Amino acid sequence: MAHSNGPTTQIAHVYRGTFIHSTHQTALQLLEDTLLGVDEDGKIAFIGKGAELDRLSKRFGFSPSEVTQLAQHEFFMPGLVDTHIHAPQYSYTGTALDMPLLQWLNTYTFPVESCFKDLEVAQRVYSQVVKRTLRNGTTTACYFATIHTDASLLLGKIANDFGQRALVGKVCMDRNNSVKHYKETNQESQEETCRFIAELLNKKYPLVRPVVTPRFALSCTGALLGQLGAIAKNNNLHIQSHISENVEEIKLVKELFPESKSYTDVYHKHNLLTDKTVMAHGCYLSDEELALFRETGASLSHCPNSNISLCSGMLDVRNVLKHKVKLGLGTDVAGGYSASMLDAVRRTLDTSKILTIQNPEHDTLTFEEVFRLATLGGSQALSLDDQTGNFEVGKDFDALRVNVAAPGGPIDMVQCEGPKIILEKFLNLGDDRNIVEVFVAGRKVVPFAE
Repeated sequence: MAHSNGPTTQIAHVYRGTFIHSTHQTALQLLEDTLLGVDEDGKIAFIGKGAELDRLSKRFGFSPSEVTQLAQHEFFMPGLVDTHIHAPQYSYTGTALDMPLLQWLNTYTFPVESCFKDLEVAQRVYSQVVKRTLRNGTTTACYFATIHTDASLLLGKIANDFGQRALVGKVCMDRNNSVKHYKETNQESQEETCRFIAELLNKKYPLVRPVVTPRFALSCTGALLGQLGAIAKNNNLHIQSHISENVEEIKLVKELFPESKSYTDVYHKHNLLTDKTVMAHGCYLSDEELALFRETGASLSHCPNSNISLCSGMLDVRNVLKHKVKLGLGTDVAGGYSASMLDAVRRTLDTSKILTIQNPEHDTLTFEEVFRLATLGGSQALSLDDQTGNFEVGKDFDALRVNVAAPGGPIDMVQCEGPKIILEKFLNLGDDRNIVEVFVAGRKVVPFAE
């Protein structure tokens, strides 16, 4: 079982216990009594059996007495990957869920986001959302910010300071008839996007990158969409937006872009569908549109809490997977009322079961499959799976140390259970009290340093 590279850098930590992760071949792999070594660069240096302790300690130059042993009800799992979250909307999360999407944006979202011109507001809310998501085990987050460049740069700094792996997007919108002061001209949007990208890259944060962010087709002219496609291509950057979330939205996109065959075609025509694109929702994508996703390598972010909370629709994840389209999960705060990816796991299972109630032929997702979507699937959707998503030698150690029997926690352990049952209990019942430690690229980021 031992996989290892030769000892190139010093071993910083060695852990022994149960490790649970996904691979490309299997949705759930249980590694019991396993040793995992992390080097000083935060990368996984070796994975081996507990029985190989002596051999591995000699080879990698660590003392067996320095090994951290997990307790009986503990395990390590990969960090959770939130592929779609609106950082400024965290300020009103858990409220304002009484309207469908377009009215919701005009009534709540745009007025709130327009306040983020004020950097004090941004500092307060962005610090809260990064801390909250990290405490809930989100080691990688793909963030929408607002149209304000300096506040968006501040979000990048805060994610870096707390040690979260993040893609951060300055939102672009040159169309907004409802909240007229919350939009840019085409020129401003282009120039500020270029400034945002240049300044964020110039910071050389090891784990934070810019993502080109047209809000969605309804808030951007075709000219701006095309320019953003070119900016992303010239800088080899990620792209994020929304697609086919709500029936009314799809109808309006058709009216605004009559020359396009579909909503997906709008983005495709403007070079916004690439193998580094992640589109949120996709509840109503046709099989032809999914084929275009597959062909371009673009991925989907499934945001079930938001889809249900705003009465938008339900994504048939099984159909997306059948089309071999990359897919991860997202909280979509604040359309989704929870910033926890454990909630996204539960709502994904709920949605799949509702589809089975409606059609008994539907192949319901298993908790093992959804666990993979929340970890490895998310890293694939963000094209980061060469760095993170599971436990493989050479990848960064992004991990959660979970104690299912944490004192005062939400789970009662009645009898001694095996690791698969313990994982299932955590996914269904657990919360941040069970997440004892969070590591990103080998660095312990939770508990927070004083």
